[in-house]
Amino acid sequence: MNQYETVFIATPVLSDVQLKELVGKFRGTITENGGQIVHEEDWGLKKLAYPIQKKSTGFYYQIEFKAEGDLIGKLETQYRRDERVIRFLTFKMDKYAVEYALKRRSQTAKKEEE
Repeated sequence: MNQYETVFIATPVLSDVQLKELVGKFRGTITENGGQIVHEEDWGLKKLAYPIQKKSTGFYYQIEFKAEGDLIGKLETQYRRDERVIRFLTFKMDKYAVEYALKRRSQTAKKEEE
């Protein structure tokens, strides 16, 4: 199993309930196809670098997961079919990226404890 990270940007007109439903849909796609979610982060509403579909902001969400390579095609097909997703990016993490992600998460946890 390889480790992957996916980030998608959802349209800013979604309510909290709609956003949670959207995230649940993609989380379900990963787990139903044999993937394991390692970590996920809601980055919130952020300004885009340039307008996309006449929108200047979007909800960013990141999911780290372990899965076989054939799951990526299924997940990205779901992203393309959902009109609420403005942009997405999925990449395979090498051993250095995995180490960095673990280090970053532990530092974030320490800051939250303080």
